Amino acid sequence: MNTPFNGLELKLLRQFNQLSLEELGQHLECTRQYVHKVETGQTIPSIQFIQQAANYFNVPEELFTHVKPVLQEEQIHFRSLRSTKVTTKQVIIARGEYLKRLTEYLDSKLRLPKYDIQDSSRSGSIEAIAEQCRVEWGLGLGPISNMIRLCESHGVVVTTFKSLSTEVDALSLATARPIFVRNEAKESECRQRFDLAHELGHLVLHDGMVTGDRITESEANQFASAFLIPQTMMRTHFPTWFRAGRYDWDKLSEFKQTWKVSKAAILYRAKSLGLLTQEQYTSGVVTLRKRSEAITEKEDHLIPKERPELLQACFTMLAKKKIYAEDIAKALDMNVSFLENLVGIQIPKQPRTPKLVEESA
Repeated sequence: MNTPFNGLELKLLRQFNQLSLEELGQHLECTRQYVHKVETGQTIPSIQFIQQAANYFNVPEELFTHVKPVLQEEQIHFRSLRSTKVTTKQVIIARGEYLKRLTEYLDSKLRLPKYDIQDSSRSGSIEAIAEQCRVEWGLGLGPISNMIRLCESHGVVVTTFKSLSTEVDALSLATARPIFVRNEAKESECRQRFDLAHELGHLVLHDGMVTGDRITESEANQFASAFLIPQTMMRTHFPTWFRAGRYDWDKLSEFKQTWKVSKAAILYRAKSLGLLTQEQYTSGVVTLRKRSEAITEKEDHLIPKERPELLQACFTMLAKKKIYAEDIAKALDMNVSFLENLVGIQIPKQPRTPKLVEESA
């Protein structure tokens, strides 16, 4: 008897767990060709195969019988697209799909912050647009204390991943409620903050556009620079760390710690504003390299780590409604361990009912 089977769900699970067709075939005692035919709908698997797959991935069998709309690759934006390995891209697509399903579930159960960044009515230069965003979001001209909290307050879900290499800085999912995913393999908090500002730039500048090319990436970088350090403040403080053609590296270090932007990004920002000549900028970059600060800078450990808060708050609120990890996982056709691996945090579990002890007569 044939069993309805959605092979795409098997493919997503395989990619999420970074398995090749051959590796999964070995685990399920079949050939890679058979797994491929099952995933592409060319073959309807036996009940035994479905049971084996469900047991191996520790998911309910019902997962393979549900048909759901799946995130398309063009909805996932991340840098280094051309150099990124195919296997890495596949893991990202699978992770993005499961995160999309989770946020849709959360939106159905809770009143999350309204997403209000999609307005593309702003006009002018990228510099001016970044300044308008600061005004609209009540940020003034000072340093942004917490980039994750800022994104979450405007309805963006922020989460992290640990399993991928540094070839992917960060990624965003262009869904009804955008999702930013940071790569914790990148140690510099300043660069993490810049990545989030970069992704915000895509939302503000490129709503409905395909990104990833040199032009849109450059524009997002320009937005991030202008958004993190307004030109008024850069021009005001520039003389404190660059005077008479010489760098004051101690003062530049202080400026970095105040604005939580890498020294490399500060130098580039100053050059973009015409405060540094190309020669002066190159000299500063060379000095950073000589000081072994080309990637990790000596003050990086002094910048406080920022952690996502919205997802944890959602799970806490659901627990107060007596909706626990087990309920969420069941609704998403997952198991609890899969769900916690997806979000990278522990989720409140259903309290155990205490056993009644009979009193002896």
